[in-house]
Amino acid sequence: MKIVSSETGVVSLPREEGPLTGGMGNNAEFITIKIRTDNGLEGIGYAGFASSLMLKALKESVDALLYQIVGMDPRNVESINNWLRELAGGGAPSGLVTRAISGIDVALWDIKGKAAGEPLHRLLGGYRDKVPTYASGFLWRTYDLDQLAETSSNLVKQGFKAMKFRMGAEESARKEIARMKAMREAVGPDITIMLDINQGWDVNTAISIGKQLSDYDLYWLEDPINHQDYAGLAHIADSLDTPIAAGEYHYGLEPFRTMLELRSIDIAMVDLLRVGGLTQWMKAAHTAEAYNVPVVSHLATEVLAHGVAASPNGTWVEHMPWTFGMFTEAPKVVDGMIVMSNSPGLGIDFDEDKLKIFRHKG
Repeated sequence: MKIVSSETGVVSLPREEGPLTGGMGNNAEFITIKIRTDNGLEGIGYAGFASSLMLKALKESVDALLYQIVGMDPRNVESINNWLRELAGGGAPSGLVTRAISGIDVALWDIKGKAAGEPLHRLLGGYRDKVPTYASGFLWRTYDLDQLAETSSNLVKQGFKAMKFRMGAEESARKEIARMKAMREAVGPDITIMLDINQGWDVNTAISIGKQLSDYDLYWLEDPINHQDYAGLAHIADSLDTPIAAGEYHYGLEPFRTMLELRSIDIAMVDLLRVGGLTQWMKAAHTAEAYNVPVVSHLATEVLAHGVAASPNGTWVEHMPWTFGMFTEAPKVVDGMIVMSNSPGLGIDFDEDKLKIFRHKG
């Protein structure tokens, strides 16, 4: 089997009005990727979650790398991933190069699954056929207390048993705690709550407020400080009962090894497009497993559900709907779980009618 052609496009997907916008702008922009083989198989992937200013450069990176793999066997995902990393980044790529490689890697895995007649979660390891998911992209730090309570209550009514919200913008610890109190009172004691700070605190603030949050039964405290402060994260993790989740900002595998060795994290959160695609995501998951640390996904719900389902230490899939508009169907959530499809490969297809509508005009 050989790669014979590829096709890319740029789409600008509207985020729904209300909680989905989250202060992040009204559109999410992605590079769509299709790779075709000489026996008629087509694999799909995407690159994105980058600044709109870099969209043209990202597409050019994807196109340049796709040109290099024509004639190769798409099933050799490990070889192609490694070769592209050497070719484009001297063995240590990051930034747009890694995002481009990651999107290509997903499309190759889609072909590999289709060629084998197996869904990716089974091809990657086959540990479970459904995975817990939590609502994300809804509860932002810009919301007042009433908005937090109303939105979180609505998520419970929609069937979510877990959700993540953001803090880190208030000028006092008292106001930060008030947000946590409003959330917990709105959803009750049985809903799992995760808290994301997006690197908004320093070490002392994280420890001080973190201790005050212990009464609210948080499942994790995410990215409380700068992601490169490994020693600071380790100090926070050692000081709090609440588990520390981090890792989404890191490119490649090496930072995860460092964080795990230093015990900077209790939960490894791995981003698909920054780590290097499914190939590298699974390596990060297995590295975490060796340290008895759980792994969770960041963004890319429809792809990383496969990775979490394949990993013995996989625990949660982030249910972030920003990409769903590209596809014919969204991941199926039943009783707080994503039920994995038995369709081969990713088990999803681009919605060509929607892609035509949302094709980037710039």
